[in-house]
Amino acid sequence: MNSSPPSRSAAIVVAELGPTNTGKTHRAIERMLEHDSGMMGLPLRLLAREVYDRVTARVGEGRVALMTGEEKRLPPRPDYWICTVEAMPLDRKVDFLAVDEIQLAAHRERGHVFTDRLLHARGRKETWFLGADTMRPMLQSLIPHASVKRATRLSQLRYAGRRSLKSLPPRSAVVAFSADRVYELAESLRRLRGGVAVVLGALSPRTRNAQVAMYQSGEVQYLVATDAIGMGLNLDLNHVAFAALSKYDGAEQRDLFSDELAQIAGRAGRHLNDGSFGTLNTLPELSPRVVTAIESHQFPAVRSLIWRNAELDFESPEALLDSLCRAPRHNAFIRVERADDFDALKDLSQIPAVRDLVTDRAAVELLWQVCQIPDFRKGLFGQHVGLLRETFLQLSAGDGTLDPTWLGKQVSPLDDVSGDLHTLMDRLAAIRIWTYISQRSSWLHDAEQWQERTRHIEDALGDALHERLVERFVQRAARRSARRFVRATTTPGASGSDSPFAKLGLLLGEVSGADGGAMTEEQFVQRVVDATHETFEVDALGGISFEGQPLARLVRGTDRRSPQLALAEPEVWTGGARRRLERRLQALARDLVTEAMGGFPAESLTGAGRSPVTRGLSYRLAEGVGVITRAEAWEQWGLMDEESKERLRSLGVREGRRYFYVVDALAPPAMERRSMLTALFLQKPLPKGVPRDVTLEAAAFGPREARAFGYEVLGSVALRIDVVERLCEALRHPQGGPRAQALFQELRLDAGARAAVLRELGGAAGPGAAQKRRRRRRRGNKPPSHGQPAHAGSHPSPRGSGPGARGAQGGPKPE
Repeated sequence: MNSSPPSRSAAIVVAELGPTNTGKTHRAIERMLEHDSGMMGLPLRLLAREVYDRVTARVGEGRVALMTGEEKRLPPRPDYWICTVEAMPLDRKVDFLAVDEIQLAAHRERGHVFTDRLLHARGRKETWFLGADTMRPMLQSLIPHASVKRATRLSQLRYAGRRSLKSLPPRSAVVAFSADRVYELAESLRRLRGGVAVVLGALSPRTRNAQVAMYQSGEVQYLVATDAIGMGLNLDLNHVAFAALSKYDGAEQRDLFSDELAQIAGRAGRHLNDGSFGTLNTLPELSPRVVTAIESHQFPAVRSLIWRNAELDFESPEALLDSLCRAPRHNAFIRVERADDFDALKDLSQIPAVRDLVTDRAAVELLWQVCQIPDFRKGLFGQHVGLLRETFLQLSAGDGTLDPTWLGKQVSPLDDVSGDLHTLMDRLAAIRIWTYISQRSSWLHDAEQWQERTRHIEDALGDALHERLVERFVQRAARRSARRFVRATTTPGASGSDSPFAKLGLLLGEVSGADGGAMTEEQFVQRVVDATHETFEVDALGGISFEGQPLARLVRGTDRRSPQLALAEPEVWTGGARRRLERRLQALARDLVTEAMGGFPAESLTGAGRSPVTRGLSYRLAEGVGVITRAEAWEQWGLMDEESKERLRSLGVREGRRYFYVVDALAPPAMERRSMLTALFLQKPLPKGVPRDVTLEAAAFGPREARAFGYEVLGSVALRIDVVERLCEALRHPQGGPRAQALFQELRLDAGARAAVLRELGGAAGPGAAQKRRRRRRRGNKPPSHGQPAHAGSHPSPRGSGPGARGAQGGPKPE
């Protein structure tokens, strides 16, 4: 990394700085979705997963990738990347790039990564840095051309003094800084209040999501957490109580700074609801100076950032160590004091067996990659170095991959869900190392199999840990979801319900869980959350099934693009499970709408950063589910510059003779989705034959319905729009007569219907038709009228009642 500030770039750089609860992350997400592509770097794996869930609920999972050190969800062609800051694939160029919590550039261990992103990570068109206002002077110094904005908190934050556990109001979080203290407080709150959720940074996203969902749904009213909740996790908290004011930061036990306290206290009072903060009565009152600083959001500015040289020398281990120790050339930076990968490199480079192998540049690079395997166990560092040594030696021998037998011996003992909380958390930390290693595909013979195995073990441990947390900290009377998920009110043989969802409550009793017994609700919900798009079955009526069992159905929304969800028998789900299921199925619904539009990225093209004509035409295309009449598109298309037109054409938009459409929106799978969404919105069954049959009786459709289903009424028949376009194209072609004749033979229309279709399309598919069209053009070309678009089910006037019909007669093609 060059330690000099970067030169001015043509791309926009924005710094959104301010306290918590200002909506910074929300605005960054909205701005990213206005671009064709984007990437966000988040400080925590847990937060990355939360933002991923929010983005996929907007645009579907097919357009979004998730990348952390241990988890990758990569669709074939993602437009948006949600990552931890360390895992950002900066070799992929995107239009928009954002880094959250940029003040962590001053963190003594991780800061050098954030500093690198601040100096070098840029979007092609726009870059945002989000964080505390303490970074303002540093950003203005390092990036003088950046637009620095101050974000204002949406609610008030007030000091509430000291409280006992018993007097804490509902929707409170108690914050401690060690797992043992968290468990102790959670046990006390359980006895006083009946139940509590627990959030620790060491939890897997699976466990953390289950705990947060339990709290957010109101199943429990209290939360005990470490400072993991301080980094942007959105929780409905009214009050934050500190159980400690000091923590061990990896080097020493120290008091928390006022801005660190504010970062955590700011979780209270989300959105427009005011919040409060204080301490437990086992601690002294906060000093007036600290209270004033937190309430007014005034803290000392960051004066230096942690830096590490990124221009590494791989000639030898000594050269690599020297390059990592290089001092910065800018006085704003301080070289990182210590890092696990640097310490591992020093130790490994002194081992004779390792030194004998690092004789060339490639070997040194491999050694450095091995050193970057994180130590999630945080135990004896020598034990971790031993693991790295064996990993490097195996990768340096033979075919350059890890021995499957050795790998199995390391992983198999972790596949055990027995034990107490501490035992499970130790195993969870250990399997995260192997999950990380499994993502290095070139290191393994069968990388996908190992990725699946390590993830399965991590999931099973996460489920078991959540169950133990519930068993220990939630009284049975306070929460029913910890039971085995089998409804006791009925049995398969006794059920008299005719509902297709009647067996849902018994589903999980039929499927084995990780321990071989009946699957719990949490385990099943997680299977749904983790499932890929292809795993779900969606029928023509909008019913959604998972693994052969009805799960939910789509219902009418505000328009065809916004269907709502109704869970099958929602009363069988606890509140937390409902929220997680609904969030996953919302992402599925967005994928279905995107499929219906032929993959058209309406969200990004209708954003504020686009020209008014691009936004207008894209909105019309989205409103028409990928297909609109030429009359609807004519004016805006004519005003659009050629670059914007080419952009739309690259996305599959075509100027047909009667319609503007997205090519893939007329493909059979998209037409099926379109028909389903239209039937849901109109709240009526699909007309028989839609969308399979290309020709239907006009009487099959009600007024204004045919076009909504993807057909056009021409005389007494309705033709599917893709066939209409093919006919129009044949009729306008100089040698189109035979092609049109062949199409009519495929359609099997009688003479009267065929004549009516020809009149409506303004052509005659017989000998001399092309010559007649040329004679009409010689008589004079009038531009097509810009009349109102024909509505679904309406009958255009013969011989061209709008731009589409005139185009079929040989009128001018729009530019």
